[in-house]
Amino acid sequence: MARDTVDQTPIESRDEIVAWMSTAGRPEADWRIGTEHEKFGFHKADLSPVIYGGPKGVEKLLRGMEGLLGWEAILDAGHIIGLGDPVGGGAISIEPGGQFELSGAPLATLHETEREVNVHLAQVHEISEPLGIGFLGLGASPKWTRDETPIMPKSRYAIMTNYMPKVGSLGLDMMYRTATVQVNLDFRDEADMVRKMRVSLALQPVATALFANSPFTDGKPNGFLSWRGEIWRDTDNDRSGGLPRAFEPGFGYESYVDWALDVPMYFIKRGDTYTNVAGVPFRRFLEHGLPDLLPGERPTLGDWANHLGTLFPDVRLKRYLEMRGADAGSRDCLVALPALWVGLLYDAAALDAAEQLIAGWTAGERLALRDGVPVAALKTPFRTGTVRDIAREMVSIARGGLARRARLDAAGRDETRFLDVLDEIVASGLTPAERLLAEYHGAWNGSVDPVFTEFRF
Repeated sequence: MARDTVDQTPIESRDEIVAWMSTAGRPEADWRIGTEHEKFGFHKADLSPVIYGGPKGVEKLLRGMEGLLGWEAILDAGHIIGLGDPVGGGAISIEPGGQFELSGAPLATLHETEREVNVHLAQVHEISEPLGIGFLGLGASPKWTRDETPIMPKSRYAIMTNYMPKVGSLGLDMMYRTATVQVNLDFRDEADMVRKMRVSLALQPVATALFANSPFTDGKPNGFLSWRGEIWRDTDNDRSGGLPRAFEPGFGYESYVDWALDVPMYFIKRGDTYTNVAGVPFRRFLEHGLPDLLPGERPTLGDWANHLGTLFPDVRLKRYLEMRGADAGSRDCLVALPALWVGLLYDAAALDAAEQLIAGWTAGERLALRDGVPVAALKTPFRTGTVRDIAREMVSIARGGLARRARLDAAGRDETRFLDVLDEIVASGLTPAERLLAEYHGAWNGSVDPVFTEFRF
């Protein structure tokens, strides 16, 4: 999230929250595609990470982007921490370890998404090149230890950094050493949300397998194809995971709200001040206030929206659905990820087929997929086959959905071309991570350094 919400509309009850959630649906004609992607900045001269300050730091990079784009600066305690597009709705932000993120505008087609990615990367290059900074698209930083990773001056990150070790062993690695690509998608109404939530939760591990791209940590193989996927298994299980309740009868807005109310908060923002309330469930704030921490304060819609943005299930419900299972990757993969989910969820026949694909999967099978793919990716066993078999069907269904959408570019091409990279992964059975490992054990002679040259944007 590039900018925390400050909506001061008061909330008095759980039912008011449910009512607010229930207004999130949109007619199909208004469905949009919002793509977010992160990348690691590094100094090309010595492959060191980019700190915040100094003549060649993140602050300098953000100020350069501000001048180039004319977007509004987002400040935190006087530090520039992001930029907001007042016209298109997109934003640029920095993650805890300096990962540079574009939160894309809500767009109508994947052709627009491709253009947005290409334009953004060109603009970043224009500013970063004179600074000697390059950018790398991987699911985890391949070389720097956690101690070597810089810390960005963002108030919410300080609160999270203090809290994470109390609730999991890998939360700090998640914050400082991972990067993702995700897509945010709309739904028509509660029933449509539930269908899309269940399909995308069940298939999220398959997306993790297809986009597995984080095999290195501290300059050597880490034993995983998606170390980022493994990290989410022990970050903070109160707020992350496969959300089993979504598959229970009667799941809907109320059930999600009840789950979210019992998840501990991180902070409450009033004006420019963040108050640390980490560990306190939102339900306690709603029912009793926070007399010891914020006497007299009552929850607002802004508090609720900010809280929703600090929940980390594999698919997150806000005013839209966020697909959160993929490692960051190459330029092609940054568009392939939204293409996969748009093809599956934005076409009625494809959504029907995807429901049939996951029909009968048990809670144990869904959990086994989530546990297995960080290590074995497409080779993870499932029933009588492997995840590769599911991925092949998943991509095929998505291709059909995109073909039926029939959104053409100026050259008359539909959106199915954005799945070509996934067809190649399924056909070969080799994920991006496995290709990196082959280079590491071959031409790179046991060094991760060449990845900064060969795989930078």
